[in-house]
Formats: sequence, C-alpha cells, structure tokens
Amino acid sequence: MKQDKYKMKNKIEKNFKQAVLKAGKMFWKTLPLIFGTILLVSLLITLIPKTFYFKVFTQNFFSDSFIGSLIGSISAGNPLTSYILGGELLEQGVGLIAVTAFLVAWVTVGVVQLPAESMILGRRFAIWRNILSFVFAIVVAILTVLILGVFQ
Repeated sequence: MKQDKYKMKNKIEKNFKQAVLKAGKMFWKTLPLIFGTILLVSLLITLIPKTFYFKVFTQNFFSDSFIGSLIGSISAGNPLTSYILGGELLEQGVGLIAVTAFLVAWVTVGVVQLPAESMILGRRFAIWRNILSFVFAIVVAILTVLILGVFQ
C-alpha cells in the first residue's frame, strides 16, 4: 500500500516537472514573437499619426466593424500577439467595435493563407470558411460592444 502511494507520488512529481519544463520551453519560444510584435506595433504607432485612425474609423457601428474586419482579414496574425495589438489600438483612440472586429478577423480570416488552405482543405471549403469568418467577425464585434454596453 505504501509502495503504491510512493510510486504515485513519484509519478506526479515527474509529470509536474515535465509540464513545467514544457511550459518553460514554450514560453521561451514565444518570447521573440512577443517582443517582435511589441517592437513592430511601437514602430507603426510612431509612424502612423493619430489623425489616420480618426479618418479611417468614424465611430460608426457598422462601417467601423466592416473596416476593422477588412483590415484584419488582410493582415493575418495569431491570438498571442492580438492582446498587445488590441491594447495599443484602444490606447490610440480606435473604438472597441473596430478593434474587436479587427482582432477576430485577424485571427480567423486568412486571405494571406488562402492559397495554402485551398490546397490542403479544398478551394470551396477555404473560400466559404473565410467568408463566414469575415461575416462573423463583424457580428461578434457588434455583439461584444452591445453586451458590454448593457453591463456598464
């Protein structure tokens, strides 16, 4: 009985150590991506004047969500860096609906990856998936702002 507990404890400790090492390696691998994104966003924010954001995003519910989704569809990214980018855009005065639409489309719609996706999954499927993802990015952005408006 004691031997079973001892084996179980050793197994748990071994699994815990493996999990910590795996998480550490993953963090180490993603660190350059995070730093690169921060540097790129900082550079873009410096180069692009605030007036540009106010010209593109007019605080209109539908046009901001459409433009945000459109820009996000063209510039593909990953979820990890989207938090940094979203926060910086909000600090620059871009509305929540535009940022939400941009980030959802940025992660889910892949115009850049469309040729590869078409080859792997089929052209028809890839096109429909991207169209639906674009539409749902707009819907999610509108619903997010509406829900947050209700709870504030």
